[in-house]
Amino acid sequence: MGMRSLFTDHPASVGETYLQHLCSAGGFAARMFIGGTACLLHAFLPFAFRRTGSECITQLYERMVTHRARNAANDNASAVNPPAARATRAGVAAR
Repeated sequence: MGMRSLFTDHPASVGETYLQHLCSAGGFAARMFIGGTACLLHAFLPFAFRRTGSECITQLYERMVTHRARNAANDNASAVNPPAARATRAGVAAR
């Protein structure tokens, strides 16, 4: 396993480049940090941030599942319609 593959194998497995994965995972981390901070504040101030933690979890879950479903759909489209066939159909449809 080369050094480069340490940075590219997992992002490729989820249909992303290294930079796309960096941005996506960074966005998740920021959202989790905000949600976690809200939960911690809620622990001390029960009247504050009553739904913030659960809304954060729900949003992140939906985002992850939607992303997974989109990648699965793209993978299935690639398997059923090889790139050359898609390009040919796209060219015919554009005319």
